[in-house]
Amino acid sequence: MKTLKQYASEHGIRYRAAWNRFRIGKIEGAFKDEYGKILIPDTAVTNPYVVCYARVSSSENRGNLDKQADRLVAYANAKGYAVKDVIKECGSGLNDSRRGLLRLLNNSVVTRIVVEHKDRLTRFGFVYLEQWMQSRGCTIEVINEAASDKDDLMQDFVSLVTSFTARLYGLRLSRRKTERLIEELKR
Repeated sequence: MKTLKQYASEHGIRYRAAWNRFRIGKIEGAFKDEYGKILIPDTAVTNPYVVCYARVSSSENRGNLDKQADRLVAYANAKGYAVKDVIKECGSGLNDSRRGLLRLLNNSVVTRIVVEHKDRLTRFGFVYLEQWMQSRGCTIEVINEAASDKDDLMQDFVSLVTSFTARLYGLRLSRRKTERLIEELKR
């Protein structure tokens, strides 16, 4: 028998995440003894729900999307994870309404998310997502951490400038279209 604390340590999660798994019945055979201590038989097996998440910024990179997904699955298999789903998306890391990511974050049965780089999941707020998912019993595993904080910061800066420039250019175009429409209506 092992305690919930030992279980959490073995699975690389926090105690609270293990407790959440116990509470919703994800740990097979776990029970409370007469003193309220949560015990888990050594034979208990949890069924991890592993999802690989791949993203590229534009449709021009769609070929890289499949390669990225293949690398994620190969990594997960090498680690012994049984991949249940692979989510592939095209969209900016700054876009907060990506359907695949929202579906993934709202899926309460996911226990591990595997991504190639932090920025594939999100450009900003990664730590918030990571903490929130851990509180739900899910870990986010990043294969390639940034070589240095400077490189990571520079990439974030370039992405931010690119995103805002594109949005500003789009606003200008829509304003010009509106002006042309008004001119047409006046005639």
